[in-house]
Amino acid sequence: MTLQLGQTAPDFEADTTQGRIRFHEWLGDSWGVLFSHPKDYTPVCTTELGYTAKLKPEFDKRGVKVIGLSVDTLDRHEGWNADIEETQGTAVNFPMISDHDRHVATLYGMIHPEADATVTVRTVFVIDPKKKIRLMLIYPPSAGRNFDEILRVIDSLQLTDKHKVATPVNWQKGDKVIVAASLSDEDAKKHFPQGWTAEKPYLRWVDHLEWT
Repeated sequence: MTLQLGQTAPDFEADTTQGRIRFHEWLGDSWGVLFSHPKDYTPVCTTELGYTAKLKPEFDKRGVKVIGLSVDTLDRHEGWNADIEETQGTAVNFPMISDHDRHVATLYGMIHPEADATVTVRTVFVIDPKKKIRLMLIYPPSAGRNFDEILRVIDSLQLTDKHKVATPVNWQKGDKVIVAASLSDEDAKKHFPQGWTAEKPYLRWVDHLEWT
């Protein structure tokens, strides 16, 4: 199954380290991050899970629920979690899906046709409260994922959903933003009475510090 941005994230039922869930019901009105791991006891993913657990307060502030996935069983998840707590200093504090039958991995296209069919590709999905997929990332096995970047994109998505703006290259929360290209100058005046700085007719900068 090939998923695209803007599509509804597939719903599913699964056993997790925090009990059985129905995914859409579990998300509720929250944003979600679903990320997969090839299998348990992998070194790069060990560091990722520990770091993501440390970021839980940041995800909570943004109304984001995090859930991991591996094709191994719950008992292996529990053993791996003990290793993560020992080596990374933080236990996994979000659910980990046991996808031993590859049902969820298949729904989300996590099995690469040219990779080992017994493991999942290392993917990330950001899902909004309407259950729409807003971000998809696929990483190679050797490169650890950047969860600070995932938080940055969530900040951008939440800001641009609320205001008619776009965020520029390397944008960080609190930086100036770009007036949406879909707005004419006349309409932009209604949204941004404080005005903007136009480098080009299509490149209009506005300060949004009062929104953060």
